[in-house]
Amino acid sequence: MSFLAEGSPVVLGSANPKKAAELVEILGSRIEVVPRPLEIPEIIEDADTFEGNARLKALAISEATSMAALADDSGLMVDALDGQPGVHSARYSGENATDSDNVSKLLAELVEAGAMSSAQRRARFHSVIVLRRPDGAEVVAKGTVEGTISLVPTGEGGFGYDPVFVPLEGDGRTFGEMTAAEKHAMSHRGRALEELVAQL
Repeated sequence: MSFLAEGSPVVLGSANPKKAAELVEILGSRIEVVPRPLEIPEIIEDADTFEGNARLKALAISEATSMAALADDSGLMVDALDGQPGVHSARYSGENATDSDNVSKLLAELVEAGAMSSAQRRARFHSVIVLRRPDGAEVVAKGTVEGTISLVPTGEGGFGYDPVFVPLEGDGRTFGEMTAAEKHAMSHRGRALEELVAQL
């Protein structure tokens, strides 16, 4: 891993505890990560692409800590909704939206759009991960998983839109019904992190 000096920890850019835990779980011992310092203020994610938002977060965290920073921006893109919620996935139903609020809005909008069959509910999760050193050098990795949106939420696992996302390469279960290991093996974030590690 020549991009990172041996023994150099990486600061996680995510303030979302569930996302941070997932990143740590997927990476295992391959990259030593430390949590984002609490004193770093919320970073305004106002780019219009996942990569733009990931770069904003990586830059802000790296500059604030003088350490390498790993930032992820991910989201769900639904064909019948013209790619929405996209970069607005976390705040789809408002600034202080819960996962349940966002899922409810998504399902209601699909019904309103007349998208009731699996073919009409095609979607994909996309993740972009940026690893930035304090000297400005960056590694960018991306991952995507294709799927459909279920009619109702199923499963208690994961977070975000996991209870309604059915990956095409799976067995018909939503990400919310899978174990963490099953989800990571095919998830957008898992794929992006594997690509990242391969580039180091």
